[in-house]
Formats: sequence, structure tokens, C-alpha cells
Amino acid sequence: MVHSNTANETIFDRVETLLANMTLKEKVGQVNQKLYGWEVYRKTDTGYELTEKFKEHVERWDGIGVLYGLFRSDPWSAVNFENGITEDVSAEVANMIQQYVKEHTRLGIPILLSEECSHGHQGLDSMITPVNLGIGATWNPELHEKLMAAVAEEVREKGAHLALVSTLDILRDPRWGRSEECFSEDPYLASRLTEAVLKGMQGEPSDFIPERKMAAVLKHFAAQGNGIGGKNAAPASIGERELREIHLPPMIAAIQSGALACMAAYNEIDGIPCHANDYLLNHILREEFGFKGAVMADGCALDNLVALTQSRERAAALALENGVDISLWDDVYTTLETAVETGLVSEEKLNDAVRRVLTLKFKMGLFDQPFVEAKLRQNKEQAGKINLESARQSIVLLKNEGILPLKKDVKKVAVIGPNADVIYNQLGDYTPFQREGRVITVLKGIASLAEEAEVVYEKGCGVRSGDLEGLEKAVRLASGSDVAIVVLGGSSARNFDAQFDLNGAVVNTTGEEEMDCGENVDVANLELGGLQLQLLQRVMETGTPVVVVLIQGRPHAIPWIAEHAPVLLSAWYPGQMGGQAIAEVLFGEVNPSGRLPVSIPRSSMQMPVFYNYKGGAYKKDYFDMSGNALYPFGFGLSYTEFKYENLRVTRKIITADQLSAGEKFSIMVDVTNKGDRDGYDVIQLYLKGKGSSITRRVKELKGFKKVWLTAGETKEVTLELGEEELQVFSSQNNYKLEQGWFEIEVGSPVDFLSDVLAIG
Repeated sequence: MVHSNTANETIFDRVETLLANMTLKEKVGQVNQKLYGWEVYRKTDTGYELTEKFKEHVERWDGIGVLYGLFRSDPWSAVNFENGITEDVSAEVANMIQQYVKEHTRLGIPILLSEECSHGHQGLDSMITPVNLGIGATWNPELHEKLMAAVAEEVREKGAHLALVSTLDILRDPRWGRSEECFSEDPYLASRLTEAVLKGMQGEPSDFIPERKMAAVLKHFAAQGNGIGGKNAAPASIGERELREIHLPPMIAAIQSGALACMAAYNEIDGIPCHANDYLLNHILREEFGFKGAVMADGCALDNLVALTQSRERAAALALENGVDISLWDDVYTTLETAVETGLVSEEKLNDAVRRVLTLKFKMGLFDQPFVEAKLRQNKEQAGKINLESARQSIVLLKNEGILPLKKDVKKVAVIGPNADVIYNQLGDYTPFQREGRVITVLKGIASLAEEAEVVYEKGCGVRSGDLEGLEKAVRLASGSDVAIVVLGGSSARNFDAQFDLNGAVVNTTGEEEMDCGENVDVANLELGGLQLQLLQRVMETGTPVVVVLIQGRPHAIPWIAEHAPVLLSAWYPGQMGGQAIAEVLFGEVNPSGRLPVSIPRSSMQMPVFYNYKGGAYKKDYFDMSGNALYPFGFGLSYTEFKYENLRVTRKIITADQLSAGEKFSIMVDVTNKGDRDGYDVIQLYLKGKGSSITRRVKELKGFKKVWLTAGETKEVTLELGEEELQVFSSQNNYKLEQGWFEIEVGSPVDFLSDVLAIG
């Protein structure tokens, strides 16, 4: 066993010493992530044992580089509380795996354990947070940093090291089933939240990751949110300018924040799959942007390259040559030994990938301490409070005709709808099985808050089902109540009857599932499914005041609801604490502060309808429909009113050289809470570029701050514009500060102040 551990040695030195002592077989083992984690253990009457499949895999390559999903639980893996790894024994099983590899391999190189952490950890007994679209709605990176720190601490204590986190996908078409995994349709907002993920999970950039932190594998690089027709893994028919302006900014921000790993995307860009894209992964990512970390393949994605190469060995050589360091479940990187021996790819290219894997292991401190202390230290109470606050701030009030907040002395409340009391419908895709009582639904949240009221419930209908049985019961319930809370939307909840692909995506549903969102569940029609609209219309006909709550993984097209319902809230998939957060907003204990991270369309026929489209002389509206969104990006109401006054800037013009040297425009505005309730406001800064070498977007978010104001309080808010915000990808295909002028808007989409500034 060769592990040099001289105090003065750098990670680089230790990696090179180890690499020089490795055989070709051992190197190939380090870049493979072939096994599904639930295949490596078996739960017995007395504990856990390692499977022969795991032992054979260790023997085949004299080690394992990365193991995916040891703790994963869901219908695809078929792991639940009966056969899975619960929180209290997670460290024990992780240590068992590390001990086996240490004792049964020549070099004893520890394993990196990678886990899905899309919105909390996809393992048993984990904290499940709002999905990314809900986090985007908080417009609060500082809060999200705290949330991701809590997630990292929980997962690290179980014994895992790599957190697979969606941060890089920009939502350009909400028909896409993975819309919920995106922070926003806007690259600036997504970039700030990506920074928060890295600060929370990894800490500040350094040589070593702190004890209770873990490395984030950021998904997906790049442009997966721009698939044709909103279809999963479809080609992104975009040019380099669209790629650079919309899809690359989160990765740039990630690298500046110390990103250690990312995952390549399934899609192709201009005919080249991301997993075989030398220009994307080597030239742009590594050479131009300076990324030093590892690139992981997406699940079975390398198998798709065989269609290009007509052999697994050539596919392995193609991916390795073009920048993919770590495989995931495929049968391609298992052939790398042959690919090197037959000259399809050089061993030095393999060495580069192995270096990156070993560097991650050294940064995690695994060579010095591969085992995790089997003792839970996380402050679960504090983590739960952060999760609840994230759910609260993710709720967007879209319409309120005086009904909210509800009074506590209301006598009878009818809670109706397919998402009112179904726990998995409010948790999103990539969700583990839940213990009884762990999730607070809307019904439970209202019942616990409105203790003096009679709270009655009827599901009414399903998300997709055409079953009429419960509809009349719901109508009768509403007609005898003082208020009806109608909880509609979508569901990404998987069940055992669905068919799954090798990468876990849903292939087909039997027709019984309520799932209408999630990976591979793309839709052509963004209207609410099943009988939901009919249920709402019948309830409203009773004359009972109605509050509509949407729990959803994508923005739905809701023109009738927006016009006729007196109250409308969007809660996305709010996580385990979502029902409490929604109830607190309904009864006024929390003043809603969410703002839309994505435009809400009038119809699927408008697609695309994102706010930051290219300006030009073309007609914006259709002949038969408005081109505007139903609700615009950045929109959100409050129980109080905010006023913006006295916009001022320190100077109106700064030269390009001064901006390059670090000088910035400072923009100040006074914000006053004019109402009688305390609350958050989100002050947004938009830029409208003029006089450029390229056509500009009609407006671009370039700054924001979420500010707490007590009733009657005025605060001065300062926002800045510097080189990063003002440079463009010019007509010469480089990033440049171009001379010209630009208009700024400060405030909110429905109330803003403007001024004109210039780059000299």
C-alpha cells in the first residue's frame, strides 16, 4: 500500500507519487462508476453484508473510483425502509465499504461515494427541501447557502463525499419535465444561487474540504434546458452566442467559487454531444474558463456515443479524449484498458482523468481518514428551521382580491384538491421514501394553524385522472364552508408501476400514475391535467370565497384561473415543510416574499415566452394571442406595499479601462414599506443595452437584493454594475466591454425607476 503522507507534500505531489505506482487496470478502475449503489449491499436479519457483485467489481479493477447512490431510495431503485440504509446505520455501511477496499486491493485507494442531492438527499431519513424552481423564487442566495450547508452536513455524516446538484440548467421551455431542477429562466439569478450552493456545500475555496462539507457535482453542462420542443435530452439548436449569454454564466460563477466537479449534459449542441465535445469541455471549460475539476458523465450517456463510433472502445476513447473523467453506469469506460492498449487513446490522457479523481479524494481527506464517525452531530432542529424558511420564501402571491390573509376566527375551512394532502405530490422528482408524519401537507398545515376552525377535506379529483367520483363531494363541502382552499397543480411522484430506463428516467406510465412532471415526463400542453379546472369552476360556482394554491414543478398555463380566481399562490414543490409554510402565508403569519424565477405563460402555443428575448424589429404579438407572459419574470405580490424613490448614481459614465480595473457604477434607491405589515421586498436591477456590436436582449437582470423592511421603514439600497455585468460576447466572438450607453431599471416588473448610463 503506497500512501505517502509527508507533512510538506502538496496534493499535487501525493497524486503524482500514487499515479506513478498504478497499473493500467487500476487507473481504469479509478475513472469507473459502473455500479448502482443499491447493488453492493444486502440487508440481513443481523445487519448489512457486501454482495458478490461488489467484490467482483473491486477485484476486476483492483479498486473502485466512484460509487453512485449507496443510500438512494425511490421506486426505480426499489429501496425503501424495509431493505435500505437508514440514517442511523449509514456511516456503518459506508465504513464497511471503505474497509473492504482498503483490505482487498493492492493500493487501498478509498472510494468516493456520490449521492443525488437535487433538493435534499435522495436517501432515507433525509431532509427534503423545496425544488430548485422554488429556491429560485426565494431570490435569496444567503438563505440558500445556509440550506445547502445543512444538506451537506447531513449527507457527509452518512459517509458520502460527492453531492450531485442541479444548478447549471436554465429553463427556456417549461414543457420540459425537468423544469423543477432549474433555478430560473435567467442566467444571472441562476449564477448567484449556484455560488450559494458551492459556498454552502464546499465552503470557501481551499486545498482541503472541511470536515462537514462535501464536493458538489454541478449538473448539467451545458444547455440542457434548451432542448427542442421542451423534450428531455433533445438537441439544443443554439449558436455559440446563445450558449455563452444564457447557459454558460452559472458555470463561470461556479468556477470562480471553487467548483470541483460538474456533470456533462445528455444533449448535443450543433450536432456534437456534450460528452464528446472537445470545444465545450476542453477548450471553453478547461482552457478558457480555467476549470481544474473533474467532469462526470451522466447516467449511461457514454453508451449513446456508440452510435457515433460503432464500438464501445472507440466511444470510450472519444469521451476520454474530449474531457470526460468519470463514467456513470455505462458499458463504455469498462473497455478503456483495451482502448489504451490498442492505441485508440493515450495512457497519458487516462492519467489526466485519474489525476482529477485522485485530487478529489485527497481534497476530501480520504487517504488520511477514509472512515466517518458513526455518530450524528447535525443540528436537525436548526436545519429544519432553515428548510421551513426556504419554503416560506419560495411562495409567490400572484393575485389577491382582499381575501388573504385569512382571519384566524374563520369557522369552517374546506381544503380541496389533488395536491392538498398527498405527500409525494409536494416533494418533486428524485425523492426518497418518507416516514409517516415526516411531511406536512397543506391540509395538515391548515389544521394545525386554524385550531378553532372546522377543517374539512375532499380530494375532488386527481392530477391527471378523469374520475368524477370525488368532484360532487368537494362541491358540497365547499358550499357549506366559509372559505375553500383549492390546491391544484402537478406531480413528479414516481410509483412502482411505472417503467424506468437504465438511467432511472421514466419510460412509460401505465395510465394510473398521477405523474405529469419529472425526468422524461415532458408535456405538449401546459394546462392543468385531468378535471382540475372543472373542479375549480364548480367550487367557484358555489359562491364560497376561493383561494387557489398551485403546487407544481413547472409553470402551468392558467389564463382562466388568473382571470377568475380571486386569490392565486404558486408554491412550486415546497418540500417536507411546505404545508406549514403555505398555511402560515394563508393566515398572515408570514408575509409572502417570493418572486417568479420564470415567466408564467398564457398558453403552450406561446413557447418560448422567457422575458429576456432578443429585441428587434419583428412583431412581438401573435395575430391570435398576446406575446406577453401571463405573469412576468420577477413578479410577486405582498401583504404590504413598497415604493421606490430617489434613484441616483455616483457617476453617469465610466470608461472600459476603468471598469476592467475594477471600478463600478454604484446605483442607489430608497425603498419604503408603505403598508402596515413588515415584509421582504426584492429590488431588481435590469439593463437595456444600446449601441452594441450585437443585438441585445430587451432587458437583462444584472443585480438584485432581498431586503427586510418594517412597516413604514425606508432603506437605501445600493446595487453595483461592473465588468462582469456589462461585458458582452461581441461580434468578434470574445468577451468585451463595448463603448455605448445603456438604460437601467430599478424596482420591480410593475414599478420601477429608470436612468441612462454609459461606457466611455
